[in-house]
Amino acid sequence: MAAMVGGACFAVTLLMCVLGGQAVDLLRVTATSGNPPSTPKVHCWCASYPNVTFCSWPEPSLSPPMHYIATYSERHRQAVTKECHVFAPGSSLSSLTAASSQRFWHCYLPNLKLLTDYIINVTAVYSGASSSHLASFMLEDIVKPDPPVDVRVSPHNNRNLLVQWSPPPTWANMDIFPLKYHLKYQWGNSGTPGFVNVGPLESTKVEVKGLIPGRLYLVQVCAKELLDLGECSDWSSPVNITIPRGRL
Repeated sequence: MAAMVGGACFAVTLLMCVLGGQAVDLLRVTATSGNPPSTPKVHCWCASYPNVTFCSWPEPSLSPPMHYIATYSERHRQAVTKECHVFAPGSSLSSLTAASSQRFWHCYLPNLKLLTDYIINVTAVYSGASSSHLASFMLEDIVKPDPPVDVRVSPHNNRNLLVQWSPPPTWANMDIFPLKYHLKYQWGNSGTPGFVNVGPLESTKVEVKGLIPGRLYLVQVCAKELLDLGECSDWSSPVNITIPRGRL
């Protein structure tokens, strides 16, 4: 539908679809006169259950807004809103998206309640126009740890590899909410390319057996909350190793 605000025409689109508990668009507002403003594409995740939740969105490469306003509320108490402190690209949080060349804005949502639906509203404010993204999520559905760190791979016996790693240091409640892990190793330098997934593993080390001497392997590990909340982390940085030929 369309609406007139201050002499300018705006198009309003309502989307009331929730898919698997993930954050989804609920409302977008864009100006139809002049250049339509870019709508923030917001992604939220919980890096350490239940106290560390972030939302991020990319800065448009063309015509960035003057500023952003971010608020959040419980879905059934929308009249009570809280401000989400916004961090500009280049801040200390920029490392969260260091793998991307795009500039990202972030906001931090502290002390969210368990088993509670939330709505976050991120509004991009332009000169004479604004554009909003409203997203709905439950904390348990957006759990995503950071990747494991310090992945170490060493030959063990003649055809095996010993893989060890450390939990993500940002996961603060390991005693209360332990993690499990999945390991992936792949090859492709000779013969038929392939990969194998190992897990879930509750230990931070595993011996991978029956490998081929002389073949180059690429090993990665991801972390997930033990009771399957949310999703696995991104894969750790790959570690390459070649199984030595001959007996160790």
